[in-house]
Amino acid sequence: MGKRKPDQRQPRVTIEGEVLRQIRQHARSNSKTEVCGVLIGEEIGSGMSITARIPGLNAAQAGTYVTFTQDTWEHIYKIKDKDFPDERIVGWYHSHPGFGVFLSDHDTFIHKNFFSSAMQVAWVYDPHSDEEGCFGWAGERIERLSEIHVKDDKGGEEAGETGKPEPVGGIEDDQKISESNEDSEIGPPVWLKWVLAVTSHLLLLAIGVVVTWMFFPRQIIFFVDLYNKTITQGPPGSHIDPDGRLSVPSLRDGGTLPEKNSKPAPQEIAPQPTKPDSGKDQDVPRK
Repeated sequence: MGKRKPDQRQPRVTIEGEVLRQIRQHARSNSKTEVCGVLIGEEIGSGMSITARIPGLNAAQAGTYVTFTQDTWEHIYKIKDKDFPDERIVGWYHSHPGFGVFLSDHDTFIHKNFFSSAMQVAWVYDPHSDEEGCFGWAGERIERLSEIHVKDDKGGEEAGETGKPEPVGGIEDDQKISESNEDSEIGPPVWLKWVLAVTSHLLLLAIGVVVTWMFFPRQIIFFVDLYNKTITQGPPGSHIDPDGRLSVPSLRDGGTLPEKNSKPAPQEIAPQPTKPDSGKDQDVPRK
């Protein structure tokens, strides 16, 4: 008989929401260096259920990677034998503060040498971006799992398949959503919103008028009377056509220009009657 080929299918992973919260809290406790720990659970058919985690104390931290030391393993097995005697180590977790979710060469080395079972996974969480993902064996390759199920013990219901590399939000995400909804209910009154909206529109309109006045000047026509030494502004609508001709609405409509401060026309002076002499003929020449 030929050698049996390993199963190429990705394992089905279910994780408790409380375990997710603990992993995130552990990663956020140190936002500059990586932290690690192991995942506790049991195999279920072609998948596994992650029900707890044990933090890796005394791990060797070097900023961009973390290593399980002998003291770390002694602490892990001590806690496991005491609190989880009937369960097994189904994988490990570590943080990538600001690096994103992936397995580095050092992470791959750890997974191949310490978590080489087909039902062991690697959980990666970035506390800076809140992105997380799970990696597992698919045959002889390590792939990012496309389906993760998050189980909420409080509700007793299992989350459905997400179809995404990272799991859906757990308990902590639900708390954030509820807190944001409560905060959104508190706000300024409706009348204040309307006043601010109207005021902002009027301010924008005023700015537009000022800008138009500054950058789009209008023509103002003045008529100069050299005889009377007066200056009169032309009627509204007066302008100079592109061909250089003066266009005045009053003249175009058949009217006349306004005569402001014009000199009055001279009046004729009637001849004054002469005063008659007493009893003398005016036609008789005087001596």
